Amino acid sequence: MRYDRASDFFECTQCGSCCKGYGGTRVDPKDIAAIADFLNLTVQTATARYCVLSGNKFVLGQRADGYCIFFDKNCTIHPVKPLMCRRWPFIPSLLVDILNWQIMAVSCPGIHRDVDVEALLMHTRTVIDDTDIDSSQQRDNP
Repeated sequence: MRYDRASDFFECTQCGSCCKGYGGTRVDPKDIAAIADFLNLTVQTATARYCVLSGNKFVLGQRADGYCIFFDKNCTIHPVKPLMCRRWPFIPSLLVDILNWQIMAVSCPGIHRDVDVEALLMHTRTVIDDTDIDSSQQRDNP
């Protein structure tokens, strides 16, 4: 099998499972500013309404049912969704322990379980590198 496209590893089913879970979605100042702009709010207002401090970093708030505060059958801030969401499921924790792929696959029906590990790691590095480049370009060109 070829492993050169994201769909070789993952195909989103729009189930929303990635929008629910322990720990919340980490957001950086750029993410918060984009969300604020999208919602026509100040950064301070968006932070106060939608973010919570987790340790020394902000995460998006979660509803009582565990879903992200912005989830309503789909992401209501999709055009400006945080970096963590844009990368899903090709996230840095895979580079730390590839078993995270199998753990995530338990709750995410879009994740292909039986994939070539080296190809998955290579693709994950590419996604991370590409989103890092995209993020720095967006910061430089608001």
